Formats: sequence, structure tokens, C-alpha cells
Amino acid sequence: MIMELCFIFRCLSHPSVMLLDTTESTSELGWTTYPDTGEWDEVSVLDDRGKLIRTFEVCNVNQNPRAQDNWLATPFLYRHSAPRVFVTLRFSVRDCASLRSPSPTCRETLTLFYKQADSQRELERTWMAEGWVKIDTIAADKSFSKVEPSSPHTAASTSRRAALSVTRKGFVLAVVDSGACVSLMGVSIFYRRCPATSVYLASYPAPPSEAEPTALVPVSGTCVAHSKMQGGTPPRMHCNAEGEWMVPVGGCVCDEGHEPNLNGSACLACPVGYFKSVSGSVPCSVCPSNSRTSQEGSTACECRSGFYRAARDANSSACTTPPSAPVSLTWEYESGDGGVSLRWRHPVDMGGRSEVWYGIVCRICPSATITNPASCSWCGEGVTFSPSQTNLKQTKVTLNNLLTRVTYLIQVQAMNEVSALSPFPARYTSINFTTSQSVPSTVPMMHLLSQAPDSITLSWPQPDRPNGDILEYQLRYYDKGSDVDSAASVYSETNTVTVRSLIAGSIYAFQIRARNERGYGPYSNTVYFTTLPLEEHSHQIQNRLPLLVGSIMGGAAFLLVVTAIVVVCASCGSKRRESPYSNRLQRYISNRDPGGVKYYVDPSTYEDPSEAVKEFAREIDPTHLKIEEVIGAAQFGEVSRGRYRPLGRREVLVAVKTLRWGASDREKGMFLSEAGVLGQFDHPNVLKLEGVITRTPPERIVTEFMENGPLDSFLRENEGQFSVLQLVGMLRGIGAGMRYLAERNFVHRDLAARNVLVNSNLVCKVSDFGLSRLMRGLDHNIPTYTASLGSKIPVRWTAPEAFQHRKFSSASDVWSFGVLMWEVMSYGERPYWDMSNQEVMKAVADQYRLPAPHSCPPALHSLMLQCWQADRGDRPAFETLLSSLDRLIRHPASLKTEPSRSCSQPLLSPTPTDLSAVSTVHEWLRALRMERYQEEFDRAHLDTLDRVSLLTMEDIQNLGVTLLGHQRKILNAAQQLRAYLTQGQVEV
Repeated sequence: MIMELCFIFRCLSHPSVMLLDTTESTSELGWTTYPDTGEWDEVSVLDDRGKLIRTFEVCNVNQNPRAQDNWLATPFLYRHSAPRVFVTLRFSVRDCASLRSPSPTCRETLTLFYKQADSQRELERTWMAEGWVKIDTIAADKSFSKVEPSSPHTAASTSRRAALSVTRKGFVLAVVDSGACVSLMGVSIFYRRCPATSVYLASYPAPPSEAEPTALVPVSGTCVAHSKMQGGTPPRMHCNAEGEWMVPVGGCVCDEGHEPNLNGSACLACPVGYFKSVSGSVPCSVCPSNSRTSQEGSTACECRSGFYRAARDANSSACTTPPSAPVSLTWEYESGDGGVSLRWRHPVDMGGRSEVWYGIVCRICPSATITNPASCSWCGEGVTFSPSQTNLKQTKVTLNNLLTRVTYLIQVQAMNEVSALSPFPARYTSINFTTSQSVPSTVPMMHLLSQAPDSITLSWPQPDRPNGDILEYQLRYYDKGSDVDSAASVYSETNTVTVRSLIAGSIYAFQIRARNERGYGPYSNTVYFTTLPLEEHSHQIQNRLPLLVGSIMGGAAFLLVVTAIVVVCASCGSKRRESPYSNRLQRYISNRDPGGVKYYVDPSTYEDPSEAVKEFAREIDPTHLKIEEVIGAAQFGEVSRGRYRPLGRREVLVAVKTLRWGASDREKGMFLSEAGVLGQFDHPNVLKLEGVITRTPPERIVTEFMENGPLDSFLRENEGQFSVLQLVGMLRGIGAGMRYLAERNFVHRDLAARNVLVNSNLVCKVSDFGLSRLMRGLDHNIPTYTASLGSKIPVRWTAPEAFQHRKFSSASDVWSFGVLMWEVMSYGERPYWDMSNQEVMKAVADQYRLPAPHSCPPALHSLMLQCWQADRGDRPAFETLLSSLDRLIRHPASLKTEPSRSCSQPLLSPTPTDLSAVSTVHEWLRALRMERYQEEFDRAHLDTLDRVSLLTMEDIQNLGVTLLGHQRKILNAAQQLRAYLTQGQVEV
């Protein structure tokens, strides 16, 4: 019979500590029987599983029941501080009914007793004394009747009992037979305890379970190495009677520089390259940019050499550097008070930080040529800086109270919050300038000379510091109820002026400023004067009537005398010579063809070129112009971007050419002559002149602003980004502008891609008329211009008759247009490449012509060759060229390349690249026409197509490719190469 009795559920699934276990024993067990001649026999048998075991057997069922008291006791067992023990018995019981001669004293039960003692000796002395405690009587549910012949093994039952509490050091367990036929095959005595564990970074020992089934044993934990208590609460868990951990309280967290492992049983040191600055259960973090650690368990990453953290930067922030020097530092005179305004741009490298401020260092140098800055001295406290000299947040500062005709060396330093941590001085950019004559100081006061209902006459003294001759005064005035933005101005070359068209009985505010050769000084303080009321004016007239009559009579006599003088002088009128200005203006007005086309008038024919400027260019009020940024340099000064808002018109972006200080009269004339040229043209493909500023130095020419700049650099920066139709459209616009100029008998002389500007809508406009001239003579019915021997000629764009005989005409402009076409189709390639000017002139004279650019349609190259006819009479006119370009645009099929050419170029997409024959990086670059970067690719070890296909924009910039168009072209080609290598595409 198999019997299973379990009073403690799930007992085998929990950790147990065995005090005694005979289930696997095969040798003598050394148990005690009582009486000594008891019926228990120790034998070796095979159990129900066929395994040899040591058992105790008894079967005295027919004896006197009083003699049936057979005790079998275990050795003395120490409890090891366990308050509660468990017993498991494995046994078999014979069914009394199956006996041959059943006895009324036969039993089918066993009785369990236990007795506590502090030692084996104590137990021996009190063996039969009182103290035995009955645990339970075990009865089998079923018993076996006999052993089957086919199964020699004894069937077994198992019973498990929970002992009572054990309080002394040890105990003995006794099995008592009272007349049963029993085989005791195994006894297990054990106690429960919770297993040693580490949970929530706390270690717990293995405590025994409590005696009471519902009791919980509180166990304090110990934080593992490199950890500490969380929130100040010691870690604690509870062990229940079943040996299970329950009710965790508190826990531990890893120290700085350590992180918990996956199961939360230990804290591991952060590896090299990682850090943890605070305690907690979060993992270690990788070191931020420009920092590192040198050992495990780091709480912070130290900055690499040359990098720093500011005091307010967190340990988790990247290390940064001081900024690089400011860029694009420029200076200009302030038009108001004669100060010098400095402007710059933020540093290219901000050092990885967002904040930046600037400091100004000012020095005075002994000469304009600064060879040794150490020879310069400090400016001192006399120079003032607006808004400040240090801690500047904006990129502009104005220097005032400068000395005249003194050379200043200015350094603009860039700093951020880590600049003070660097051992090196702040990086700076410097500029030097020599001050010229200063503007006048403020007019100290104004006097009212007279007043009327509609006018006021004022006078004023000269400024205390005129700083030269006063050229004129500007008086501005406005109604007291208005603001200064509504002010009107009058000008006077003397220190007296009458302001007219005023309202009677009204109060007006007046301010005045003086101008010398340097410019206008600041306005004076505001003063207020009132016009006369009408009734007061009438009363004054009545009082002055007798005097007025006498004055009228005297004036009439004076007029008679003057009239006589005029009549006498009129007889000499036929001898008066008209001014050259009048003659030239009359010639310009009459110089029109029957269709009404105005011919160009050459400003160089004027005795004074400024007369042409006055005639053809509009004078701009400087107050309507705002300069924003210097964007380049020209032959005679700087070029800036600005905003111009004339009265009654919307604000427009403009480009402003400024004549540099100290320019000679000849340079000034050459500078203004361009305005005299531009002012005569009005065409959408010719740069528009907005106006000039000549009354207030410095002189400036204001034109419309072209966002994309010169055509040659724009094409180079966007190489491969346009379709053939887009490029032909650009050429068509340039041709339309040149046709317009040619119709006015105008020769440009310097037509090239660098002198064509492009706006944001890709509209191209002809510009730069510095070499332009009027075509005068007739040579084979072609108007020409003969250049002087000293003039410069752009050989690569110039027709052979021009650089050989200095004969310029519209036909030579057509030659230049052919070269410009070649530039456009080659994306800004230099004509004739690295050939010298002498080599170019010899090659052109020997009938050498530029070959077709890469993937250029034959129809366009044929048009170029027509422009390059040796005989200028054989070249097409701009009208013919424009018709040819229009025809190509209307029939896009004519722009396809021939099959025999290197590739077939689609009309509406950028030029493709054939990769079917590319096997090396050099061949790939050559296919892209980017072989100029071969050395950069070699230095970067980009020697396989696989590596090249993985290039990113950042990689390309690090190679040293600075042109945006080249960067995009290489990046697109690399991405297409990657698709070609992975997917086997033939063309990308």
C-alpha cells in the first residue's frame, strides 16, 4: 500500500536542513530499541523501487498485548536553533485480516513520541522517566495482505508529521509498536529555513522558520559592497513558517561610480569610458563629448586636454573650449556723430557652447603701416564705447571721441564661460584704420529773427568745433504735436534760413546740424517757435503801412534800372556759348532712332563725370538706407547688403558699393561712372540702379540685391544640380540682356560669368560695367570702340581682334558670350584651364577653340563655335543667338547628347554618371569630374568603392571639400554608388 500524508503543504519545494535521513542508508543505523530484547529487527531489504535499503521490522501480533510495547528511538539530535521540526516516515503495514490466524491484539498503527534534552547523557539518565511527548498515532488508510510473487518488493507508505515546538538543545524521536506487522523503511527529520539571498542590493542570511505556522521572522539585511541604504531605512524582509521570504521593507542603492547588475544582487564598478555621478539604481552613462575616464568606478569624466567645464556645468555635460575668433570684422564711419562703427560675425567655432560675448581692445599706433603691434599704446579713457567695451552680447560697437588723423588698432575678442579656464588668451580678430577729418560738433543754439503767420526765419552760430569748412546746414522741423519721423528738412549754405508754408498760430519744433567734408554732425537740442496768429499779423501791417508804401516806390525805381541793364545785355546773347552739359543733354535727347530707342551716352565724354551721374542717377536720401552687413570687396571699396525704403514705396533689399576713404578724384570719377552707365538702362536682365549718394560722403552706389551672387561661383557651388533646360534658360536671360544693350550701341567689354549676378529666382542679370564703352565709329557697318593702350583686357573672354588690335564691338561681346556659354555648361570651369594669357592668345590665333564641356549637347557647342568665328562679321548677332536659344527651348529633343558621347544627359534632371565601367576610386572621381580631390581621398584612405559608398556629408566636409555644390554632388554620387553596389544597378 502507498500512503501519502502531508500536513505542511509545499514542504518539499522549500529549502530544508536535514537533522536525520535514513532513506538512503545501507549500513547499520545505530538506533536504540527498548526493551533491549525488543522485537524490532534491523535488516537490509529491497524497497518498492528495487533499491537496497536498511530497515527496521517488527511483527509480534500474537503475543500478550501487555508485552506489545516495542520502542525504536533515534540517536540524540541537535536542533541547531530550529524552533520547529518536521518528520517524514516511510513504512509498510500488514493487514491484520490477512494473517493466517488473526489475533485480537493485532494492530495496524504506529505511535510517534519525542523527548527533549540538553545532551545525550541527560537523555540516558532519564530514558524511561516522564518527559516523552506523544506526537501522533499513524494509521494507514490501507494495508497490504501479502507480497505478490511477481513483486518481491515491499510496498511502502509515507507519512509526514509536524512536530511540536523544540525549545531545548536536542531531542530524540521514538517509534512505538503496539502489536503491528510493520516495516520502517526510512525516517527523515528536518527543519525549514528561508534561503540566503540578495534582493534589492541587500544580502540576507538563511534564518530558520518560526514555530508558529502564521508567524513571520523579521530578518535585517546588509547592503552589498559599494551600496548604501535608500532613504535611511535599513533593508528588512520576513521569513514565514514555510521558508518563504515575504514583505520586503527598504532597500539599498549603488554608490557613485557603480551600477546594479542584471538581477540586482551586486553593484558593479562603471567600466572605463563610463561614469555615474550620483548614487541610485540608474546605470552608468557613457562619458560626454571631449571627456574620458582612466579607471573603473569613476564618478565623473575628466575633460580632455584643451577642453573645460564651466562652474555651472553639470558633470554629465560635454567639455567645451573657448570660441574661435570673430569673423568678418569691418568698420565704417557713423553718419551722425563722426564715430566709428565696428561690426563682425559670430565665431565659426563656438567651442560647443551657446553663449558668447566680446571684448574690445583699443590701441593707438604711431603709423598707418603696423609692422609691430607692440609699438602701439593703449587708447586710454578718452575713447568711449557704445554700448560697452566688455561683455558685449551683440556684434556691433561704436567708438566715439576718436582723435582725427590717428591710426587705431582694434582687437575684438570672443569669450565664453570656459575662456577663463584656458591658459591661453582669448582669440581675437583685429583691424586697423586711420581716422580722417571729423564731423562738426553740435550747433550750440538757434535765434528767432522774424516770424509771420506762414513762415519763421532763424539764425545760429557756427559749431564750436567745425573741423573744417561748413558746407551746409540741415534744419529739420515738425509740428509739436507730431514726432520726429514726420519732420521736413530745409538746407542752407549760410547760418540763416526761412521756413515757409507753415500754419498760423502753431508751435513748431526745430533741430539743426552742420555738414563738412566728413559728413553731418549731430542734431542740436530741440527748440520751439510759434508762427504769428493772423489777427496779430494784421495789426502789424496797419502799423507799418506808411513805411511799406515808401518801400514799394523805391523798389519800383530799382526795377526800372535792372530792366534796362537786362535789355542791353540781351544784345550779346548770340555770342554766349552754351555749357557742355547743355550740348550733351541736347545730343542725348535727339540721339534716338526712328523707333524711339534711346542710345547710350558715355559718361567719359563729360568734362565732369559727376554731371552724368546727376543726369541719369537718382540721388538717395541716406536716411532711407540701412546698411546691414558687409558682403565683399570691390575695386574702390566695400560691398554691403542693406535695405532701402524710398517714400511711397515698399522696402527692398539692395547692394551698396561704398567708395573707400582717401580715394583720389580720378578714382571717384571712375567709381561714379558705373552709376552713370547703369542709370541709363531698364531691362529685367540688366542690373537695376536704385540710386546714388553723392552729397554726403562716403559716395555710394545702390543697386538691387542679387541673393545668389556671381554666376560662376553659384554654378561651382551647385555643380550638377541643374538640368540642361535650366542652364539654357539662364543663357537665354543673359542673351536678352545683351541684346537690349547692343540695341543701344553699347559694348560691355567684360562679359563673363563672374560679371553676371543671379537672384533667388535664378534670374541672371548683366552687371559690372566698369570696362563698358559707347560704340562710336563704323568699321564694315559694325560700330566699334578702340581701347587705350593702358587699359586691361580679360584675355580668356576676349575676341582676337580685341586683344590684337584693341577693337571692341557687339561682335566681340558675342565672342565673350560664347565663352560664357562654355562656363555655364561646365559649371564655372576656368576657360582654357591653366594656360597662360600668352598661350591663350596664341592658341586662339591658331584657330584653337574650346572643346564641348562634359555632357554638353552638340547643338549648344555648335552655337558656341558660331560665336567664335575668326571674322567678326561671320558671328551671329545677339538677336540671332536669342532666336536660336528660344528654338532649343521649344524643342528639347535637340538638347539630347549623341549616343557616342560619354553619357546620355536627361533634360529635366541633373547630369547622371555611368558606373558600369568604374572599378576604382580614381575612376569614380574622374567620372564625377571631381578628380581634383584625389589627394584628399588618398589621405583619408578611401581606396575602395565600398568605403566611398558609406560617405556622409560630415565625412565629405572633413575631407576638405568646401564648395557646397561639390559636397552635394559627391554625397549624391556616394549614395547612388551604394545602391549600385548593393542592388547591381547599372546607372545612378
